[in-house]
Amino acid sequence: MASKLPTVAIIGQANVGKSSLFNRMVRAQQAIVAREAGTTRDNVLGKVEHKYHSFWLVDTAGLKDANDEFEASIQEQITEAAEAADVILVVIDSTQYVSDQDRFVAKKALRSKKPVILIANKADLKTGVSDDEFKRLGIKDILRTSAEHNLGIIEVLDEIVEHIPAAHDETPDDVLRVALIGRPNVGKSNLFNTLAGKQQALVANIAGTTRDVNRISVRYGARDIELLDTAGMRKPGKQEVGIEKFSVLRTLQAIEESDVCFLLMDVNELNTQLDQRLAGIIDEAGKGMVIVISKWDSVEDKDAYTRDALAPKIARTFNFTPWAPLIFTSSVTGQNVTKLFDLALDIDARRKQETKTRVLNDMLQKAIQKHPPAGLKNTHPKLRYMVQTDTTPHWFVIYGSNLKFVHWSYKRYLERLLRETYNYSGTPIKFSFRDEKQIKDNKARVAEGKAPYIKHKIAPPEEQ
Repeated sequence: MASKLPTVAIIGQANVGKSSLFNRMVRAQQAIVAREAGTTRDNVLGKVEHKYHSFWLVDTAGLKDANDEFEASIQEQITEAAEAADVILVVIDSTQYVSDQDRFVAKKALRSKKPVILIANKADLKTGVSDDEFKRLGIKDILRTSAEHNLGIIEVLDEIVEHIPAAHDETPDDVLRVALIGRPNVGKSNLFNTLAGKQQALVANIAGTTRDVNRISVRYGARDIELLDTAGMRKPGKQEVGIEKFSVLRTLQAIEESDVCFLLMDVNELNTQLDQRLAGIIDEAGKGMVIVISKWDSVEDKDAYTRDALAPKIARTFNFTPWAPLIFTSSVTGQNVTKLFDLALDIDARRKQETKTRVLNDMLQKAIQKHPPAGLKNTHPKLRYMVQTDTTPHWFVIYGSNLKFVHWSYKRYLERLLRETYNYSGTPIKFSFRDEKQIKDNKARVAEGKAPYIKHKIAPPEEQ
């Protein structure tokens, strides 16, 4: 059973250090922040890992700040945080006495019945107020931090993981989860309803965990499929109020929970920067993906506006995910709607297929013979052997020496050969390079008692 990652929201009035705290927590844990081609995601969201726990960290500092509209804006902010988050961090300035605004924030957070932690930030300053003052807010857990000087951050993370479940491998339930992802008004809800209506054997109507993610289960052939419909992401400049920030969060949660994502684009408004951003997030999350061009029925001049003419333009825009199939659909006429189920089932099978180590290494040796990896003078990378370590997504680990000199273009070359050897249509491939000398040196230092043992976990390669 797949499940969404827990969510921790940072709230509080302006100028108390929410963004600094967010940035420090993200950096401290090398958070996995999704990237689109060439740019990074708006800094409001980060994925944090700490002591075998993973969670989304949400900074609400980007919302409309106080002034005359303080009560209205902060109330909306906290209401949304309470609805979407599993843990709430209320941040205050430890050098200031408790204000009416702090009381208002604390009261609203406690009313949510979610775990609430009070963060007294700027604790490095000598003008700090005693904890007795902060206890008046009614929040039991009080921690002092200095985001600027990296004090108390680990203690905050330790406290957070006390309130959320540890990350673990879920028991497979053979339900295929498909998320409909895209900007608002690209036809997600229409496609959602059409996909659901195509099936006579409706299993159940599952209530969404949040108001912006609708779920329904259908039966297609011998397989149960759960469809997730999201409200849609607007580009950062248009996320002016709390509901927009948290609709972004719900989109990310839907991606995290799904096996396959249908990335929808309106045929009348193709290839926007946000579409690329979403594709990058899906790719980095390791999910299957289909690029779905919706509203094909609205194109009047199909002779001049043909699929053959559009497909290359779309492919160039999404050249960083060339593995994603492209399909044109219409919820009005039903064109290719059923085919989406077949695509999702096929991609799911591709995501689970295992490769033979012997075949992988035959391919690797042929690749090296044909095009040896380039390097610097006397420091050419040596690729010795390759193994597959995981599926969903597919992780391939290559062992050798001087691997830091492997150019990103060579990694793409290996991926292209791998996809020619095995059919991985619709699913991303991840590579990890492990230098045998570094691993050996690390073990030697451990044996000599000079260093703690560091497990060489698989980590994504640097941004391409």
